[in-house]
Amino acid sequence: MSVLRRFALPLLLALLSLQGCTVSRAQIRRADAIVAASADRSSSCAQADHCALPSPLLAAATEALAASTPERPVHVVTLLDDSVPAMAARINLVRAARHSIDVQTYIWDQDDAGQLMLDELVQAARRGVRVRILADQLFSFGDLDLLDRLTRVSPNLEVRLYNPTFHKARTQPLEFAAGVLCCFMQFNQRMHNKLLLVDDRIGITGGRNYQNRYFNWDDSFNYVDRDAMVGGPAALQMAASFERFWNHPRALPLTHLRDVNRRILSDHTPPTWPAPHYRRPARVARVQQAAEDPAWLQTWLVDASRRVGRVEYFSDLPAKTDKPDKRRALDFTHHIMRMIGEAKREVLLQTPYLVMSKRAQHIFRTLHRRADPPLVIVSTNSLASTDAFAVYAMSYKHRKRYLKKFGFEIHELKPHAPSAAVDNELANLDLDTTALPPPEAAGPARVPAARFRLLGSRGSSNRPAPLHSTGLRFGLHAKSIVVDDVFAMVGSHNFDPRSDHYNTESGVIVYDHDFADQLRHSILRSTQPENAWVIAPRRSKVPVLTDINRAIGTVSEQLPLFDLWPFRYATSFDLKPGCQPLRATDPNFYACYEPVGDFPDVALSPKLIITRMVTAFGVGAKGIL
Repeated sequence: MSVLRRFALPLLLALLSLQGCTVSRAQIRRADAIVAASADRSSSCAQADHCALPSPLLAAATEALAASTPERPVHVVTLLDDSVPAMAARINLVRAARHSIDVQTYIWDQDDAGQLMLDELVQAARRGVRVRILADQLFSFGDLDLLDRLTRVSPNLEVRLYNPTFHKARTQPLEFAAGVLCCFMQFNQRMHNKLLLVDDRIGITGGRNYQNRYFNWDDSFNYVDRDAMVGGPAALQMAASFERFWNHPRALPLTHLRDVNRRILSDHTPPTWPAPHYRRPARVARVQQAAEDPAWLQTWLVDASRRVGRVEYFSDLPAKTDKPDKRRALDFTHHIMRMIGEAKREVLLQTPYLVMSKRAQHIFRTLHRRADPPLVIVSTNSLASTDAFAVYAMSYKHRKRYLKKFGFEIHELKPHAPSAAVDNELANLDLDTTALPPPEAAGPARVPAARFRLLGSRGSSNRPAPLHSTGLRFGLHAKSIVVDDVFAMVGSHNFDPRSDHYNTESGVIVYDHDFADQLRHSILRSTQPENAWVIAPRRSKVPVLTDINRAIGTVSEQLPLFDLWPFRYATSFDLKPGCQPLRATDPNFYACYEPVGDFPDVALSPKLIITRMVTAFGVGAKGIL
């Protein structure tokens, strides 16, 4: 009680001082005038095309647009599984832009990956390209010095922050708590979209944020992620979505933010734009060189592209928690659900979090009740691979439901998955680009990660649970679906309650058999025995006791508040040496797989204890984890 009293007064004072604290119009006009007077108007280019470099990626998109008709659209689509091509494609498109670059993201850090992309965009603005950056406030650009520089680095560059807490760029811990208490629904709604759009012709969307972990540049824990690069008419849908977000009242210019406004008014001297300071400059130089190497681009990106017909870009409306019943507010979420509900043979789902919303549960339950239900294969994180350990607790809690009621075949990523390690090695070769092996030598697919926080994933400050093993770790962060080898989705949607109800999400759906087959094989590589454990029912050793245990576990799992029964229905299994992979429903499964415990490789730690506690007591938090 004394602890509550200790923090109650500061929180109350914070609420009183921060609620409704917007910047006055006079202050905004003064800051805007200072920015206009002190902006760096120097230009690095006097050419009509703004010194854009030639790009086979942009050229292919332009060709697709020219060949398209409303009845017969043409698109060029590239699956970006590997880290170096994902970054090189972004750099190449930014350097090739002639007119505009629009960027939308959830996280923008100031490590090597974040600095690299930001500097590339600044240089594009300085040669005359219009650059607009829209980032979610809570996890992006927390440095006021940096934001001050961005307001004046070029008149062609503008930054807006989405849904800033109390109209500030930086959120202090006390303000975070005050935001939860005073205005939770708005505070909890974040912009989770990811988009890079160039000249309204070609865009990249998927799961990657601008942080080292998303490009295999972290020294200890990396997300292996996935994007799709799409050129053609779908880019116009991307442009329309970006405009909706950019012009929404929750997307605030920097001069409208209290702390940035105050910084500008206090110092009229224009800050200079410093050269980036990279921790691994050779690695950065290598990917920059790759982005301009015609032979490398041809091998890794052009040859890997597919010419397809119908592609759709979907995005939820901004601030979808304000009017959730408004048509198209949940456009992307609803389309995903319809796509799954139409499955005939197979649903292949890759998601960092296996925490199903009520609507998703209903769809999968209905599918499983069919006379001939489709196979549902799920690739997700284990406790050893995730950094969202409290979210994982909800997945662990409902294993029986997933296996029996929905018929899921669940594969949980191992923390040192060889498929992920291959891409990491390629991303960290400080060599000339000609030394990179061709993509077919890169081996199996990669895998990604997540993190517990009230509002979802956040970067390197969040560490996964300690392990018994050592070495570089990986976690799943890709979000993709393949249905019947006909539909393929790559996006930002985690297929969890947060993505359904709180965060805005986006992604592309490609209606092409070959692309769907390519994505399907990419996901299935992550489910191979060397890369993942299989979740299956415990083997019945003492039939009566096993039946009693399962009955008690079922009752405990369904209790509205507490789930205290420690003996769970299912556990993790690993393939025995000399055996071939089998499905958990195969009669010979237990002869070829051995149980390795509920949390294999995870050492006893506070995070393991918290995972158990959230499973037992955290039922009510499922919707916001």
